[in-house]
Amino acid sequence: MPRDKRKRKNNEDDSPIADPSTGSDFGLAQTLSRLQDTETTTTSMPGHAKKKKRVDGEKVKYPALNYVEGRMQSSVRIADLQSLLLYCFADGIAPQWISLKHSGHVRKIVVVMVPGLEMGMFDGTIPLEPEQTAIQEGPGQEDGADDRESMADTKAADFQRWKQGLPLEDRSHRFNPQSLTRDTLPEPLQPLADMFPHIWPVRAPGDAKYNKVHSPLQAILLSSLPKNKDEGQRKGVRPPRVDKSFSSQRTPITTFLSTYEQLCDNGYASHPAFFKSEEEKAAAAESRRRAGQSTEDGWVDTLVPNLEAGDVPDAEIEKGSMTAGRDVFALDCEMCLTEGGQSELTRISLVSWDGEVVMDELVKPPRPVIDYLTRFSGITKELLDPVTTTLGDIQQRLLGILTPRAILVGHSLDSDLNALKIAHPFVVDTTITYPHPRGPPLKCSLKWLMQKYLGKEIQKGMTGHDSIEDAKAVLELVKQKCEKGERWGTSEASNESIFRRLSRSSRPGLKAAAGSEGRTGAVVDWGSPERGLGAQATVSIGCRDDNSVVSGISAAINGDESNHSIPGGGVDFVWGRLRELEYLRGWCNRLPDPDNANQSTTIAPPPEETTPTTTTGGTNGDSQTDRSNTATLSETVSQTVSNIARIYDSLPPCTLFMVYSGTGDPREVGRLQAMHRTYRDEYNTSRVPWDELTVKWTDAEEQALKKACERAREGCGFMCVK
Repeated sequence: MPRDKRKRKNNEDDSPIADPSTGSDFGLAQTLSRLQDTETTTTSMPGHAKKKKRVDGEKVKYPALNYVEGRMQSSVRIADLQSLLLYCFADGIAPQWISLKHSGHVRKIVVVMVPGLEMGMFDGTIPLEPEQTAIQEGPGQEDGADDRESMADTKAADFQRWKQGLPLEDRSHRFNPQSLTRDTLPEPLQPLADMFPHIWPVRAPGDAKYNKVHSPLQAILLSSLPKNKDEGQRKGVRPPRVDKSFSSQRTPITTFLSTYEQLCDNGYASHPAFFKSEEEKAAAAESRRRAGQSTEDGWVDTLVPNLEAGDVPDAEIEKGSMTAGRDVFALDCEMCLTEGGQSELTRISLVSWDGEVVMDELVKPPRPVIDYLTRFSGITKELLDPVTTTLGDIQQRLLGILTPRAILVGHSLDSDLNALKIAHPFVVDTTITYPHPRGPPLKCSLKWLMQKYLGKEIQKGMTGHDSIEDAKAVLELVKQKCEKGERWGTSEASNESIFRRLSRSSRPGLKAAAGSEGRTGAVVDWGSPERGLGAQATVSIGCRDDNSVVSGISAAINGDESNHSIPGGGVDFVWGRLRELEYLRGWCNRLPDPDNANQSTTIAPPPEETTPTTTTGGTNGDSQTDRSNTATLSETVSQTVSNIARIYDSLPPCTLFMVYSGTGDPREVGRLQAMHRTYRDEYNTSRVPWDELTVKWTDAEEQALKKACERAREGCGFMCVK
């Protein structure tokens, strides 16, 4: 089967499909005029002339992108850009949404992320000059009430056509690339038409169900691990795929202790040890009183005066110890429902690090039981009737066991501690250390984690869970985490850096043998990219502004005798990022600095003004602050486009050049998510009626967040062959 027609598997829905009936070649015509080192000769062929190109005096089959004019069913994804890259330089398969002729002759690839660019800048819906008036947007793009009415009208029209048996309206134009010509673009954007023939709608990764926007950096720089041969035939939970280069790193359990922020986000009561001043402790106590978690409500705090009390002197820690001299206990509880719908404790099991059962007690609830939840807990009326042990008895025993050096581990431990009405500052929760692949608020079940990471079946009985079995299962997961290291059980462990994947692919003309030289890569970004996703790149170049990013990309792709870390002749692949437009538009709340340049999230709380007036830190100097104070959107866009053109001009022939924005405008998402956090905190910690909360979260806000996430995922991109 021809390579270009192989079917591509997608890890995510909405893959772009095109009608292959017609096609147009846009790469060759646009780039030949800019090739200074290329000689073109023409030879006679029957019926047409055939051109032969020379690059550096060598005849080559020049690569050319061919966009298939057709009906795209969805926007191109950032993952599709990565697939095109891997098709050229690694073991990727041919994309269906575009054709790349002579892909094996692509010599270099440069990908530049430019947050702040939007489709609306090109069609006039986002004016670049303050005095300009935005062009009225098309259906489905208006803001506020008009947008909702338009969407409702569209759905109503679709429903009427469906009732009549008519095909739905063709809206494929939303996903098709739009031609770029100088006379149709605002002046600051016109140079892009000299480099790129089209602007493409490029969709950022995300989760529509849970209103989340995922990292556009990881979508390019992380790739899935190769599948095992028998993976498609395996039934049930599949074991984790691990990079062959993954090496276990023995890690002490103290590394996985939940932070105060993590405990708050997951519903834990705040222990006084987290606060240093009396004012902070008083405020936390008042918050717990409002939430019904005070001593008047039967709650107790373990006897830990401060976090430092849990520290163990180095002399008392055995070399390589996973417990780091701490006492580790796994906790699991079973509950029932009592009058008033309250969930109350009926059984507690505590297991030490070596697997010894320290406590296994049935507990008599203070209120009459209305549901023993036998199907979950295994507790029956006959078991509980003769029990006289109370919650207070259990609390007193735990206060003697949970010393300042004690660490509690568990699965969704917040529910167990809430049932015990006890607060402890040192907690390891396997729902946090083994996060759900789609992120919070989703959590993996303990049964699923045991199947996936340990290949064991638990909770197979028909009479509910065994709390001792569950506590021991948690211990096994925590011990495995300590043996493997921090990456184990996270998405990073099931993916690999694209630089590592490229390093396994040999250049054309080199034999694929052990020790042969693979593809090289570089990251050029603000700050210190070697601390983040550039850690496995051949070269990492930290920059202080966009001008230095342009210089760094040129040096990395062409080589730089003054920088000995760059291979002779430059690297094969470069990823870079221009950020000045992003900052001016308020898409990030601070200028990056060398200590904080690789944040994975693209959603930041919106600033008070569109054009920031101050910086919150960094090493970028006052010049950046002055520029952001005085620059207009038009000037910054013009400078950004000029930087893109400078990168293009510095590229050698036969280079695939891709530019993408990453996301659309994320500020409304940040505002609504901050509003939801405030509502959730008030709702969970306040006893005031719902209608008296300062922030209310209704279906209207939920739908607004969903719409904002959809807009934030709508980016744009450009591509060509130099």
